[in-house]
Amino acid sequence: MGNLAIIPARGGSKRIPRKNIKHFLGKPIIAYSIEAALNSKLFDEVMVSTDDNEIAKVAKTYGANVPFLRSAENSNDYAVLADVVEEVRQEYLKKTKVFENICCILPTAPFLTPSKLAAAYSKLVENDLDSVFPVLEFSFPIQRALQMDNHRVTMIYDQHLNTRSQDLVPRYHDSGQFYWLKESAFSTKQRLLTNNSGAIIISQLEAQDIDTETDWKLAEMKYKLIQGL
Repeated sequence: MGNLAIIPARGGSKRIPRKNIKHFLGKPIIAYSIEAALNSKLFDEVMVSTDDNEIAKVAKTYGANVPFLRSAENSNDYAVLADVVEEVRQEYLKKTKVFENICCILPTAPFLTPSKLAAAYSKLVENDLDSVFPVLEFSFPIQRALQMDNHRVTMIYDQHLNTRSQDLVPRYHDSGQFYWLKESAFSTKQRLLTNNSGAIIISQLEAQDIDTETDWKLAEMKYKLIQGL
């Protein structure tokens, strides 16, 4: 039993080539995820799921295990995180290794800290949830979202045309950092988000999508601000 950390890091990133091992303020970005997992002391094993030998080498350098390489099927542009988690789960089952909980940690999560992992884990266990992950509030109310059609702009939700922003219920989105999963629930539902999922709320400063070079620079700026660099 125990806890398993899975860090999925395929080699074929398109928008930022070799993103998962690109240096982020002095070290490969995947190192931040590995170190946060190891320093949390929550895991019996921290492994990286990759199809790439160079990524595997970097992962091992920073203390992660790479017991096998990911299949080609789950390394293409269409594979989703649940597919990767299930492949890893099945590989460990072949070795008669079963974990009570699994945490899928993204390789591009430099804002991840052991304390966030611990807070989400506590929520998972204490509330008997299927999964827990960090979310952040939308910076602008989504109820006042606009859409464009044939050069004309309209509100998606007309009923909120004259609603004050402070009167709208806050809405949240996934931070894209990690997902704690109860193994027994995942094995049957094969989903990261179920009707029995929970979340911890983090701030705008503690998260950044990293899909472009501009995103990367913004993430480095945020990280420096948090660290007082």
